[in-house]
Amino acid sequence: MSMQKKPQMVEAVMFFNDRGVCKEMLFAEFEALLDGVVNMPEYADQQMRVAYLLINPRLLVRAVVFFYLDFDERGAADKGWNIPLRHLADNAGRGPDLGAGPIRLACRSQCPVSWHQMHLWDPSLSPGHNDLVLLRDAAKRNSMGLLVEDDSPQLVEPQRLQMASEERWYTPDPAQEQADKNAEKADQEQRLKAAQLIKQQRLRISSMSQQHEDELAKFRLASDELVQSLQTQLQGLQQALHQQEELNASLKAQLAEQVSGFQTNREELAQQLRALEQHARSEADILRGQFEAELQAKVAAAVVEYKEQVAIRDVELAYRNELDMQQEQEITRLKRERDEFASQGGEQILERLSKLGVVFVVYHPGAGHLTIPLQDVARYQDNPMAYAAAKCFVSEAQYRQWLNHYQSPTCEAQLPSGERCAMPIDRVDTASRFVIGDSNCCARHKNSSRLRTVV
Repeated sequence: MSMQKKPQMVEAVMFFNDRGVCKEMLFAEFEALLDGVVNMPEYADQQMRVAYLLINPRLLVRAVVFFYLDFDERGAADKGWNIPLRHLADNAGRGPDLGAGPIRLACRSQCPVSWHQMHLWDPSLSPGHNDLVLLRDAAKRNSMGLLVEDDSPQLVEPQRLQMASEERWYTPDPAQEQADKNAEKADQEQRLKAAQLIKQQRLRISSMSQQHEDELAKFRLASDELVQSLQTQLQGLQQALHQQEELNASLKAQLAEQVSGFQTNREELAQQLRALEQHARSEADILRGQFEAELQAKVAAAVVEYKEQVAIRDVELAYRNELDMQQEQEITRLKRERDEFASQGGEQILERLSKLGVVFVVYHPGAGHLTIPLQDVARYQDNPMAYAAAKCFVSEAQYRQWLNHYQSPTCEAQLPSGERCAMPIDRVDTASRFVIGDSNCCARHKNSSRLRTVV
């Protein structure tokens, strides 16, 4: 009698695109992809959504891990990828029933290892496009040719059948007992289905909450950047207004001084006029006419002169503003040329390293291991903190405050003695969830700060 090969639990990997499952492979093929033995040019320069599955001999899914995988421009997998898929699958929480009881499910909102959470993604559980149902159907199609266990009922040989004795043919209502057993079994199945449905809805709610938090963090970051830009514009306008007010005050002071001089001259002429009136009335009339004419001419000339000065000042101010704008543009151009010249030699080296398959990976708390594209290396060198904060969807200032809390999760409230409370508190692992005055305070100081806010 020959030994028949018995089917066993199989590890498989399936890739997702916008239409659903687009690629299926055994885990051995996936390991060859990670080792660089084969490439996938159709996924070049993309971040793919991938699912790791454990499939039993009856082609039913028992465990799923949803994770991301990056590919470079040649279609090679990220060499720094190191997620323990089997460990996550073995230690994951319960998920929906896909035909063989509740599965073990690891995703972004349900991850047994917190530092791998940022590399996982949540499946869509909507009725029209359920990713778990797509995986179940793909496993049933068996496109990978897995060995299937024959679960058809075994026929009993006739000689092994036994006939009950006649006195046992008529038992006291066995149908009622069987009906009771069936009712109890149906009740248990109904309760199990209800519990699985509640579990699936809770997972869907958790996934939607995580998506909403990410969108809210993006909106908060955009709002902070807009407020900062508007404040900068307001400061510039206030400075220009202050300069214009100083110029107007200077012109008013000069005009007042000239009016004072005219008044003095008028008084002197008036004295001369009175002296002439004592000698001859006719001469006084002549002098009065001359005085008025001269005064009007001087006033008109002064007004014209000051109008010309004001016009000249306006032209000078406009020219100065235009010159400042040109100088700012020139400074921006020179900075850009300086950056280009400074990074010219380094970029050639980085391009050669990138063509050789070198990947630039850095680690920042809260953002995890980041694969930096070649075009982002210069921006990362200018401000690594700002680059990491952008990946966490928060501002640089909030990321720095969260980083201090992450490295030393203690209460930062100040006691009446002037010292810090320094009581250990729970660490907030995500920068977008960190709230100053709440996440960095113990329960006592957190409550007191809320009371002061209410009062």
